[in-house]
Amino acid sequence: MNANALRAYFRAKGEETGCLAYRARMHRLFAELEPSLTVTEQNLADRVRYILRSNIFDVAELERLRREAVPSSDENATDEDAAPLMVEQPANVDAAVNTSVVVDSNDDGTVAQEPELEHMRNTLEEAIVETRSTPLENKPRLPRIALSKRNRAVVRALNPMLVTYLEASRDLCETDSILFGAALAVCRIIGAKVSTAGRANGHSSAIPAWRRRIEERIAKARALIGRLICYRSGNNRPRIVRTVRMAFAGTNVSLYQPDITQKLTERIDDLK
Repeated sequence: MNANALRAYFRAKGEETGCLAYRARMHRLFAELEPSLTVTEQNLADRVRYILRSNIFDVAELERLRREAVPSSDENATDEDAAPLMVEQPANVDAAVNTSVVVDSNDDGTVAQEPELEHMRNTLEEAIVETRSTPLENKPRLPRIALSKRNRAVVRALNPMLVTYLEASRDLCETDSILFGAALAVCRIIGAKVSTAGRANGHSSAIPAWRRRIEERIAKARALIGRLICYRSGNNRPRIVRTVRMAFAGTNVSLYQPDITQKLTERIDDLK
């Protein structure tokens, strides 16, 4: 049942680009595949959503079912027994996988053939699987690529292939990993040089900017606390005195008032 539900889903999405209009078509196709089962249109849509999110099928199996449901245009042209709705596919997201225009390295407008698209699918799948559980510091550094005609065509060809992976994504972390894998696949397809050393050598780049800012503030606060404690202990060196005055800048606290020790303690507690 699950496999046929996905077949009906992929075939319906291959015919209709609307968000909700494909449901009726999917329900009709599922009834043809499973005539003994009776489900409502909403229940079938919920079931498909659950299947995609719960990873019942792995990535390779999902891709196989999608290809069975939406075969290539070459197969449609040679198969005389194919259903009319499979022969005549309007331009949409899933059909774009089979009809995407890919320009060769010479930018002469040559349209890519199915073997090249198949190579792109395999490269995309390998990149996503490779980076799925890789921590940030071990992921390769991706170069900036030029916005050439060929590079844009490669991206346009890969975008529809991401639909299956993104719909099966369970959270933002997995979505981020999928998009990184897609970017890595683009670099490999166009032949861009990708650093394989990872980010281990650049420790600062592996740490988020917000975390670095917090750590810098903590370090400054600790240094200030240390100098306030030194002044409270009787250290009157000019550098220490300047730091204490800066700590009380904008207040009415004077370093020579009788309760300065209490003010220092309060300021230290605030910083802690």
